[in-house]
Amino acid sequence: MAEQPRIYSIKELNRYIRMKLESDKLLSDVWLRGEISNFTHHSSGHMYFTLKDKDSRLKCIMFSSHNQRLPFIPKEGMKVMARGNVSVYERDGNYQFYATQMQPDGLGSLYLAFEQLKLKLEGEGLFEASRKRTLPLYPRAIGVVTSSTGAAVRDILITLQRRYPVVPVLVVPVLVQGKGAAPSIVRAIELLNRLGEADVLIVGRGGGSLEELWAFNEESVARAIAGSAIPVISAVGHETDYTIADFTADLRAATPTAAAELAVPHQAELRQQLIRLEQRLQQSLRSRLEQEKQRLDRIRRSPLFLHPRRYLLEPAERLDRLREQLVQRTMRRVSGAGERLGRTRARLSGQHPGAQTVFAGKRLAALQRQLEQSMTGIARMRRVQLQGVIRGLDALSPLKVMARGYSLVYDESQERLIRSITDVQPGDMVHVNLSDGKLECHVWSMKGAEDKDGRK
Repeated sequence: MAEQPRIYSIKELNRYIRMKLESDKLLSDVWLRGEISNFTHHSSGHMYFTLKDKDSRLKCIMFSSHNQRLPFIPKEGMKVMARGNVSVYERDGNYQFYATQMQPDGLGSLYLAFEQLKLKLEGEGLFEASRKRTLPLYPRAIGVVTSSTGAAVRDILITLQRRYPVVPVLVVPVLVQGKGAAPSIVRAIELLNRLGEADVLIVGRGGGSLEELWAFNEESVARAIAGSAIPVISAVGHETDYTIADFTADLRAATPTAAAELAVPHQAELRQQLIRLEQRLQQSLRSRLEQEKQRLDRIRRSPLFLHPRRYLLEPAERLDRLREQLVQRTMRRVSGAGERLGRTRARLSGQHPGAQTVFAGKRLAALQRQLEQSMTGIARMRRVQLQGVIRGLDALSPLKVMARGYSLVYDESQERLIRSITDVQPGDMVHVNLSDGKLECHVWSMKGAEDKDGRK
């Protein structure tokens, strides 16, 4: 019986092919040259694109962990050389190229990265002349960020010593080329800013190739220079060499020696300037002294000094007139004040507390008499009114009515007044109130009043 063939799943077959490709020595590390098309920079950071030439094309991917280190930004239609490995994407069964490195083909990647970073920072305004600061004329200290073994630091120190020997120099040694150069330069600039002792920073090195000067084209170095609170002079390379640091610095020097010359004044120039100022001061003092001597001579020859008494007569006469006017005005004021005082005293005498008390006593007595008279009249009137009311009440009193022959009849309890024959029954006891006493009676019979027809 024939052996049954093994049946593979699609996933197993794709995995087998992937393992074969990844185990191939050539395909595990290969360089490709081609043109970028269908380029997409995903939000995850990964780059998806196709490399093509005139005969074929290949799908590619470059993960964010690799493309973050690219010194340039890939674009559609750019010709590049890419390094990576070939594998299979198992889910779709497509083989593709996984790029780990990339550089432009035909144009140096460093130069392209230089131009791209230059355009980026220029667009952010880091190269604007308006943000450049002027250097202090007489700095208290100079900070130098460069290699401690290169010719640049010697040129800077010799020039500073020759031109302005009184200024202290703070040298912070750094790497100026290689992988760790950019972080080293950034740390040095930040250190000098924290110390705050230097008034000017010189950041630079001697000349070299683009690769050797590349640390001064790094974005981190450019932003550290732009963010420095201390003015920065960039002194990188020779006169024909420009770096990103030159554009972001407050001032660019062609050489390290030129940077030192720009940072401090020359002591010989200062000496000449002081000599010129001293000469101008002496000349100005001599001129001023001559002017004052001439002025003094004119004053001495003036009539005021020759005949001073003449100039005192008129002020003396004026002083006498003023004295007389003062006396007259003072007398008038005193007289007016005396009259006002007499009028005020007269008014106050009428307001004396004793007089006011007597007047108030008399007025109080008069008011008291008026009050007593009013109260007597009111009492008399109320008494007459009360007597009239009493007479009216007496006339309306039931006792008066009873005195004329009328009586009041109450039931046995003497609480209810009998008003009709219907209020009693034969045999009931009633109480009859007369004007001079009471009667206790029994009801023997009842008779109603006869009407007009004689009917009951």
